[in-house]
Amino acid sequence: MNIELNRNHDWMKLLLSDVKNRFEKIKLGGGKKSIEKQKEKNKLTARERIDYLIDDKKTFIEIGAFAGYEMYEEYGGCPAGGTVAGIGYVGGRQCVIVANDQTVKAGAWFPITGKKNLRMQEIAMENKLPIIYLVDSAGVFLPMQDEIFPDKEHFGRIFRNNAQMSAIGITQIAAVLGACVAGGAYLPIMSDETIMVEGNGSIFLAGPYLVKAAIGEDIDTETLGGAETHNAISGIADYKFKTEYECLDKIKSIISKLAQPKLAGFNKIDAVSPSKNINDVYSIMHVKNAKPYDVIEIIECIVDANSFEQFKEEYGKTIVCGYARVDGWAVGIVANQRLIVKTNKKEMQMGGVIYNDSADKAARFILNCNQKKIPLIFLQDVTGFMVGSRSEHAGIIKDGAKLVNAVANSVVPKITIITGNSYGAGNYAMCGKAYDPRFIYAWPSAKIAVMGGEQAAKTLLQIQVAGKNVSDTEQQELLDKIKSRYEKQTTPYYAAARLWIDDIIDPGETRKLISEGIAAANNNADIEELKLGVFQV
Repeated sequence: MNIELNRNHDWMKLLLSDVKNRFEKIKLGGGKKSIEKQKEKNKLTARERIDYLIDDKKTFIEIGAFAGYEMYEEYGGCPAGGTVAGIGYVGGRQCVIVANDQTVKAGAWFPITGKKNLRMQEIAMENKLPIIYLVDSAGVFLPMQDEIFPDKEHFGRIFRNNAQMSAIGITQIAAVLGACVAGGAYLPIMSDETIMVEGNGSIFLAGPYLVKAAIGEDIDTETLGGAETHNAISGIADYKFKTEYECLDKIKSIISKLAQPKLAGFNKIDAVSPSKNINDVYSIMHVKNAKPYDVIEIIECIVDANSFEQFKEEYGKTIVCGYARVDGWAVGIVANQRLIVKTNKKEMQMGGVIYNDSADKAARFILNCNQKKIPLIFLQDVTGFMVGSRSEHAGIIKDGAKLVNAVANSVVPKITIITGNSYGAGNYAMCGKAYDPRFIYAWPSAKIAVMGGEQAAKTLLQIQVAGKNVSDTEQQELLDKIKSRYEKQTTPYYAAARLWIDDIIDPGETRKLISEGIAAANNNADIEELKLGVFQV
């Protein structure tokens, strides 16, 4: 490995180390004291519950680990959005798991908690996966009730989704391992089966204090809504057990008996290891993504050896398209190219820009994959569409719209990996969050924004100083301040905190995550026919 490759490798590994260090703090939830209080009540933490429930820790894919990161600091923060969630195997079946973290404000729901829970239900619905709720929550976080209670994408949508999932046959199992209060009480009851742990599990619309205030009745928690009450009197719960372990064992038993789903039938053969060593993936992108690189080298670290076949290789070179296999799964790959190539006898840095011919090629390839029912993988490192009179006169808007149309109407599963830049309309054309990828992940090197930090800062500076007498020194100070604020908003942490992406991932895990994502998507056999609206050809 030469000096530059070593430098690239060290840079990416340092970024990844930073991700892991931050994640270790997130894993503590509300902190060590809150965890100790949980233990005093003979309760497991959310992460311990999931560890016990799943068949194999290695195949658990956490979603939204950075949800709420550096948000709500005036309230002490909300690590992981107050919920630990992901996809893992239970009783041999791939399932979505959502566990309230009682150590974070007693499991109360912040706005980002609602968004994360809705995202997990969306994953369950899109892929027709069973969903398991491990309930231990005090309900809505009252100081922010106006941002979580009444709107379409707020708390109440959870129960609407409960009903819709039940209607389409998605199994929902709820284990009440702690409090389940107020509106939250509907979630376990709208699930297929409800399990409660004796002594700690409770379900009621109003707790003892509110009951006393509302109607003057004195009653304790257990009598009002404990496991014995709801199993023997109300009939709300289906099972009760003395320990959490027994509750979780019951979930395993229930899931292990589910009928096999009707599969989509995506093509899969025996897997072959990639032609490149997986460790090579850390050395390909240059420090700060400052120089061009060949995206095909990244592709060769991800796909099965000798499986990548380029589509229209000589045309539209700023986007690479081709068929391949990932862990045996047939896929179509759409990737931005950063390589320097010769165009019209001139050497030209592509820089991840989408040109007319690239947009045209990618749109056609996406339609081909839909025709063949092949899942699509997008590798994003895009600065946007080409600008200027030449591109405008050639109809870049028309060609860009054609690509966006193809992405928007695509019916096969789409998985997006943001490896580098994700700027402007390029984010849309390469299947950003707004275009419903089944899963969307980012490398630690990702940047997501309407434009690059330098360009945005200069644009904002021009607006702020227009018509004012500002010295060069003052302009530079203002530029640095704007740039610093803007660049913070482009980091993968900022995006992950707001769930614009599902997680910040280790580049070496890209192949595994794509494979597990397609395996999840394969559980839903209901693939619609491709339909395209009106667009200019």
